[in-house]
Amino acid sequence: MMQLRLGLTFAIAAMGLVGCSSFNNHSVDYKNTTTLAPLQFPTDATVRPFTPLYPAPTVDQLAIENAPKLENKQGTRFALPRPESLQANTAAESSAEGTTAMGRPQLVVDGNKNPLLQISGPTADIWQYTVATLSSLNYKVLGENKAGYEATIKVGEQSYVLKLTGVGNTHNLALFNPDNSFADPAKATEVLNQIYQNWPA
Repeated sequence: MMQLRLGLTFAIAAMGLVGCSSFNNHSVDYKNTTTLAPLQFPTDATVRPFTPLYPAPTVDQLAIENAPKLENKQGTRFALPRPESLQANTAAESSAEGTTAMGRPQLVVDGNKNPLLQISGPTADIWQYTVATLSSLNYKVLGENKAGYEATIKVGEQSYVLKLTGVGNTHNLALFNPDNSFADPAKATEVLNQIYQNWPA
């Protein structure tokens, strides 16, 4: 009788654990949201002008596609990604031979103490990631020269030119004033650090 009671207890506990792991707790329901129409006030109401305190950023599709997947395999609940095994990494590296992989950006300074963002990889891919990151940061791009890998951006009330230059596989991203002089080091560090922190994974 005691064994039956103990066995029944273990069976119920096991079923509870299995049920909890497959249960949809609605933690990823935010992905299915819809855009609502702006709030409408009655026509005879006197209201102050409405300015959003925290406007939602417009995110580039490339940034969305390269964002980490924070859900379980079934897509039913939030889950942090698990590290891949060493064998899987080795297989991926061997299959990627012959193609140049893009490295993570690094904040560096040149000999004149000008901040730079150093990135290794194909020029076109780096520039595409740069533009996607600028979009996610809500910097207004005033103009873009895709052939020269330059973009004129507005930071606050000031306009700057972001340039990508490179030799071989190593590239530098730098912030310039419109007159082609290096931007103030403090402002350049701020902008390049934001790009570094929001670089697509």
